[in-house]
Amino acid sequence: QVQLVESGGGLVQAGGSLRLSCAASGSIFSFKDMGWYRQPPGKQRELVARIISGSKTAYADSAKGRFTVSRDSAKNTLYLQMNSLKPEDTAVYLCYLVTTSGRVYWGQGTSVTVSS
Repeated sequence: QVQLVESGGGLVQAGGSLRLSCAASGSIFSFKDMGWYRQPPGKQRELVARIISGSKTAYADSAKGRFTVSRDSAKNTLYLQMNSLKPEDTAVYLCYLVTTSGRVYWGQGTSVTVSS
């Protein structure tokens, strides 16, 4: 069983930065896929960034060059560093983890609001 708890969201002005954290209750050393989705108000959930098979990263076009996903295995924590934030980045950000057996876990989400 894995529990994911996000933190680090908040209100920031356009051009600012935030770092989101996702703390896992169990070991995340071995997993198939782990990353971040976001759900803007009134819109569908969309993938933002992910770490695949431990080290390979992938980003949505909207996140490339501005966001960085990383993990600290010793702290069982996933991060999303977000720079040059835009109002359109406003959303609830959720982390997820897919185990090697294919089970998917989700966090409860953390809200990010970017003011113009």
